[in-house]
Amino acid sequence: MVSFVVWFKFAPEDREEIADIVRHLADASRKEPGCVSYIPHHVQDDPDTVMIYEQYRDDAALAAHRASPHFQKYGVGVLLQKMRERNLQNLVALV
Repeated sequence: MVSFVVWFKFAPEDREEIADIVRHLADASRKEPGCVSYIPHHVQDDPDTVMIYEQYRDDAALAAHRASPHFQKYGVGVLLQKMRERNLQNLVALV
């Protein structure tokens, strides 16, 4: 299992567009056969920060996600272009 959390910081004026893009990306990503979990959040006291918790069956499933048309369109084409900050934390399950 591949698990990680990614944090993005966006400009306040992009908040509505980013929320819409994240909804599209989450919907499409959850339909991938290797996606176990894809859960986006806003940080409660910081609505310009988005956190996404992702789990994939294995490295091949993650690679398929990153190569998918929806990730290229929404992730690379919008989120990565508009982000002000990004932090990725890879996770290792304890059990």
